[in-house]
Amino acid sequence: MDHMCQFQCNVLAVCDFDMRFTFVVAGWPGCAHDTRVLNHALAHFPSFPIPPKGKYYLVDSGYPNRTGYLAPFKGSTYHLPEFRLRRHRPPEGKYELFNFSHSSLRNVVERAFGVL
Repeated sequence: MDHMCQFQCNVLAVCDFDMRFTFVVAGWPGCAHDTRVLNHALAHFPSFPIPPKGKYYLVDSGYPNRTGYLAPFKGSTYHLPEFRLRRHRPPEGKYELFNFSHSSLRNVVERAFGVL
């Protein structure tokens, strides 16, 4: 195991738009892949809040797109500070527009961790 991995902890958290955590699991080494942690939570925690049919959790690029889980487009501008550096030029094209919206919405999770 990587020595740095010993000192990091992977946290899987589900947060609603009111910045409330509805599910949290921690304890995986930081080097564990996000998808592995999610698959373990789905298999071993009956309390894991599955997205309702037709709804999606916004996930970061460490997760694959699959039913109920929506990741950003890879290879396109994503983070809000990257868009700000463009001197107020709006997102260009459907992938950037999607990533801008995704990042803006997923920012709720980042803010919830900041409040915590």
